[in-house]
Amino acid sequence: MSGHSKWHNIRIKKQKVDQVRGKLFSRLSREITVTAKEGGGNPEANARLRTAVERAREAGMPNDNIQRAIQRGTGEGAGIALETLTYEGYGPGGVAILVEAVTDNRNRTASDVRAIFTRHNGRFGEAGSVAWMFDKKGEILVDKTAIAEDDLMLAALEAGAEDVRSGEETYEIITAPEDFLRVKQALVERGIAAASADVTMMPRSTVRLEGKDAKQVLQLMEALEEHQDVQRAYANFDVPEEILQQVG
Repeated sequence: MSGHSKWHNIRIKKQKVDQVRGKLFSRLSREITVTAKEGGGNPEANARLRTAVERAREAGMPNDNIQRAIQRGTGEGAGIALETLTYEGYGPGGVAILVEAVTDNRNRTASDVRAIFTRHNGRFGEAGSVAWMFDKKGEILVDKTAIAEDDLMLAALEAGAEDVRSGEETYEIITAPEDFLRVKQALVERGIAAASADVTMMPRSTVRLEGKDAKQVLQLMEALEEHQDVQRAYANFDVPEEILQQVG
């Protein structure tokens, strides 16, 4: 499993800390609101909203909070106007970085994100400068202790997954975005629990980093993900395991 995916695993483990701080619920609520605004408030007719709602429920968000977030998006509830923005840039060593944000003030968020890039030896890019290096994919992670690889591969491929990859602690199931929910549900029906499941942006290739560049790019990623308006940050780095653990 490449470095960007290992970093993703480390971030999953940190979500409990984010939840205690109130950050996780805030981000999930914003995502639900924007998704409902853009595609409607019915999860059955809005696949992105259905995914966001499922992620919120898995994180333990109360149903009342979820419903209020949907209503804010559809205009039924009071709230500030939010919009989704994407920023692109480069980190140390030429790593490509894609940032998704939800904000009520695009000028403030753009200024903040630009400053984070600069502070960590990166640089802001123009629209389209790195987006072409990523593909939208469904990603389902399953703990290796839960099932044998051959059994998981058979179940996942039968359900419509594109690929199954083996990491150090988890199996990584890759799907087309439109097949993500169907594959996830098929695995649940077979009693296969996911450690994590999301639609993400996967790099087409990775850049191997070591030493100072590796540490700086991980610090840049952490700073981006700590910003209140940033929903997700994706990158195409691959760094040594020991550095991942030091920073993570």
